[in-house]
Amino acid sequence: MRLLVVGGGGREHALAWRLAAEAEVWCAPGNPGIAEDVETLPTKATDTEGLIRAAKDLQADAVVVGPEDPLVNGLADALRASDVPVYGPGAEGARLEASKAFSKDLMAEAGVPTAAFSTFTASGEAIVYARDRYAEGTALAIKASGNALGKGVVVAETFEEAEDAIRRMMDAREFGEAGSTLVLEERLVGAEFSLLTMVSDEGFRSLPVAQDHKRALDGDLGPNTGGMGTFAPIRSVGADIIAETEERVVRPILAALKARGISYRGTLFSGLMFHHGSVRCLEYNVRFGDPETQTVMRLVGAGFADAILACAKGEPIPSFDVSSEAAVTVVVASGGYPGDYAKGLPIEIGPLPEGAKLFHAGTARSSEGALVTGGGRVIGASAVGPDLATARQAAYAAAEAVRFEGAFFRRDIGAK
Repeated sequence: MRLLVVGGGGREHALAWRLAAEAEVWCAPGNPGIAEDVETLPTKATDTEGLIRAAKDLQADAVVVGPEDPLVNGLADALRASDVPVYGPGAEGARLEASKAFSKDLMAEAGVPTAAFSTFTASGEAIVYARDRYAEGTALAIKASGNALGKGVVVAETFEEAEDAIRRMMDAREFGEAGSTLVLEERLVGAEFSLLTMVSDEGFRSLPVAQDHKRALDGDLGPNTGGMGTFAPIRSVGADIIAETEERVVRPILAALKARGISYRGTLFSGLMFHHGSVRCLEYNVRFGDPETQTVMRLVGAGFADAILACAKGEPIPSFDVSSEAAVTVVVASGGYPGDYAKGLPIEIGPLPEGAKLFHAGTARSSEGALVTGGGRVIGASAVGPDLATARQAAYAAAEAVRFEGAFFRRDIGAK
C-alpha cells in the first residue's frame, strides 16, 4: 500500500508514523521530525495541482489529508476528480468545520443534542442579545463562525466580557473574516471529551475517546489554544456512552449530510461535553484532532492503514487492533504562545524514556541544518503505558527532554 499524507504538523507526524508501520508513506510538506520517519516532499498543502501530480507520480493508493484548510478549499474534490482516492471530505462536507453557523443549523435540523444558540452578522444585534441573556442569568460562549485555529471561542462570565469578545471578533476582526459571523450559545458546564470517528460510504468506526486541554495554563487557566495535551482512553467513558454518542451525535449528522446530497469520507471529530449527566455536542471538525491524534495513534495498531484506505474508497471499514494501554501527549510550546512568540530558537533533545515518542509540530531547520522552533506548539511528547499514571510519567519525562529558550508545558495533563 502506498499513501501520501498531506500536512506538516504534529497530527500529520503521528499519522505518517503510524501508517508507515503498514504501508509505504510519503508526507507533503512534512517537517524535520516527519522526515526522520518517512520521505517528505516539498509540495505545500495549499498546492492542489502539485499534490495531484505527486499522488499520480507516486502511484499512491490514497491521499490522507491532515489539516482542515485544504479540505475547506476543495483539495479532496480535486483529487477525486483526478481519480485519486482521498481520506477527507469534500468542500461541502468540510463546511461542518468551516462554518459554525452551518454546523449548528445542521445540528438543530438533525436533532443533535447541543446548546441553545443564535447566529449574528451584526455586532449591535449580538450585543443586545447578549445583554438580554445575561440579564436572565444565562452566560454565553461567543464563537467565531469561521476557522480561528482553535482560538475563536470566548466563554464569557459577564456581559462585559461577552461584549468585549463580540467587538474584538466582529468589529476589530481579531480573527479576520472568521469573525464576520458569530454564534452565541448557552454556556454548558461539564467535562469535555473528543470522539474521532472514521467515516465511509458504508458505515463508520470510532477510535478511542480522548480528552484535550485547551487552556494554556495549569488548572484550565489562561487563553484558549489549539490544544496543550491529551490523554486516552477516558475510563469513565465506557462502551455504552460511546454507543449512545454514535447514535445521537454521529449517525444523525451523517444522515443530514446525506439528505443534502453530501458524501462524507474521512474523520468526523465530535467535540463533546457531559452536561448534567447527558452528552452534548459542542462542535464538529472534519479531520483528525490535534493533539488528540498524537495520543490516539499510540493506541491503534495492525489494520489501521487498511481502514484508512477503505474509507478513502468508500468501502466497508475493516476492524483494526486497539491497545488496552493508556497514552498521554504533552505539548511543549514556545514562550508567549498562544500570543506572540519567537521562532528560530535552537532545540536540544535529551534521552527519552521507554515508550516515549516525540511528534514534531512547529519545528524547522536553520540555514545551517540545526533543529529550531518554527511555531507556537513545537513538539508533542507522547508516551504509552499499562495505565494512565505510567504513561503520564513517561510523557512528562519526554517533555523535560525537549529544551529551548522559553519552552513551557502544562503540568496537569491527565491528572484529573
